[in-house]
Amino acid sequence: MRVTAKSDYALRALVELAAAQLASPDDDPRENPLSAEELGRRQEIPHGFLQAILSDLRRAGIVASRRGKTGGWFLGREASGITVADVLRAVDGPLVSVYDVRPESVVYNERAAVLQHVWIASRAALRRVMDAVTIADLANGQLPGEVHELTLDTDAWEPR
Repeated sequence: MRVTAKSDYALRALVELAAAQLASPDDDPRENPLSAEELGRRQEIPHGFLQAILSDLRRAGIVASRRGKTGGWFLGREASGITVADVLRAVDGPLVSVYDVRPESVVYNERAAVLQHVWIASRAALRRVMDAVTIADLANGQLPGEVHELTLDTDAWEPR
């Protein structure tokens, strides 16, 4: 799996929005939105790129915006209801694709047919992590136990 700059920036922007909402849990997030400029500044995300990302996230219902002088961006739903997988799909499409085709639709000859099972298994493994981690988890700096356990394996940190 390759994490694109777009996905990384999207997740970082959402962590900022969630952290802002966690800092003022009693306030309506629509009353204190963050401007794209502020989000970009906090996470060092180029403004034009961030605007395109926020548009993708808005189309997916992950963020919403308010116009005007005191306008800006806020989460479109609870941070605990937005998974990393939701964000990746919103900005980059399916978690796993083979030549831009979903793995269940790929057709191989009988000798290579087992490759389809590799792609399906890879997608299932990614889902186990990406669907388990929410924006709230990231904003709180804590991963679900089963995901954290994976990071304790020293082999996971080895570049290969």
